[in-house]
Amino acid sequence: MESRPKIDYYQKSLEIISGLPRGKRPSLLIHACCGPCATHPIIWLAPHFDVTLYYQNSNIRPYAEYLKRLGEVKKLLGYYEQDYGYEFKLIVPEYHEDFLDCLIPLKDEPEGGKRCLVCYKKRMEEGYLYAKEHGYEYFATLMTISREKDSQVLNALGSELEAKYQGPKYFYSDFKKAQGGDVALRLRKHYGLYYQNFCGCPFSKRDAKGELLDYYQSVK
Repeated sequence: MESRPKIDYYQKSLEIISGLPRGKRPSLLIHACCGPCATHPIIWLAPHFDVTLYYQNSNIRPYAEYLKRLGEVKKLLGYYEQDYGYEFKLIVPEYHEDFLDCLIPLKDEPEGGKRCLVCYKKRMEEGYLYAKEHGYEYFATLMTISREKDSQVLNALGSELEAKYQGPKYFYSDFKKAQGGDVALRLRKHYGLYYQNFCGCPFSKRDAKGELLDYYQSVK
């Protein structure tokens, strides 16, 4: 069985931007996972969209780690207002203590596998429904900046959400392309942002052999 050809989502993002009406910045709600991932995408989008970040990351454990990453997002937005004059809005929805319930049965799945797919979809779906309810014109996710995440999968999820809920247009992206990942790295270092060494959920934190650390093994 032949595999489907990969879609150039970076090119699709350029096509969307080129088709925007002149003199108007449509509203865009973007699911934000952390400060380092936000560095390049939001400053790249800002001339074209009125960007609001939606920090839904109830997958992150422990809670102190969730708060630390949220603090780095706030720090970055402060720097960007100071240095570039952009005032990015930030929405922080409720932290769901029961978020892991749907991931625990998949805790032994490899990174990027079925567990991650459930996590991506759950967070993106909440963000998309918020965007629809509040009248945003576009919705996107920052996660395509990561070299550890499959942009083909993430964009397919975004397309499914748009088709299912008939709300905001989904903004296709592959933010790491065209040196976007390198720019993000430079900006992260420039602003001294904390860079986490695991995705977020307890099952993504493993030792060098790929085994769950003892603390996270205890999560039932």
